[in-house]
Amino acid sequence: MSEQDWLLMHRVAAGDEEAIGELFDRFGPLVYKVAWQFHPVHAEAEDAVQEIFVRLWRTADRFDPRRAKLVTWVMLIARRHLIDRLRRSSVRPNPSSFDGDPAGAQTGDGPDRLPQTEEASARLLERLAELPELQRTVIERAYLQGFTLREISEQLGSPLGTIKSALSRGLARLRDRAAGDQAV
Repeated sequence: MSEQDWLLMHRVAAGDEEAIGELFDRFGPLVYKVAWQFHPVHAEAEDAVQEIFVRLWRTADRFDPRRAKLVTWVMLIARRHLIDRLRRSSVRPNPSSFDGDPAGAQTGDGPDRLPQTEEASARLLERLAELPELQRTVIERAYLQGFTLREISEQLGSPLGTIKSALSRGLARLRDRAAGDQAV
């Protein structure tokens, strides 16, 4: 199977449109699902998927089936791209919406009218702050900074198993807290 994956990526690198279509057919739904988790607006998720597949096409010659399965490589590229995209589009508040301007209140741009995604991000940051330090650090470095668990293990000087457990426990706590907030 890895030889077939290598041949597919070799064809993608050569610009073979059929191969690019095959790659998209094979991984498009999975990449969209992950993109939607980062960008819950349909149009933004679709834009991200298109950008990811352009990146996959441009880096196809770097795929090495001895180092990773194709699905792992595709998802790594997707995750890194989505994290980069979030960093580039980080929301900065509009200073005019905080100066008490009544026009801002009329248009719904006031600070009390945050879009749902900003409110969800704020709640997530609050929940992250409540986690034990190791769990919070691992989640932030893995999901917000794009480090692998192995890299985090090396950075913190902790065994990989400890890092994996901290990630698992931290994500479980975040899920439990989110479920509790929805029940209220």
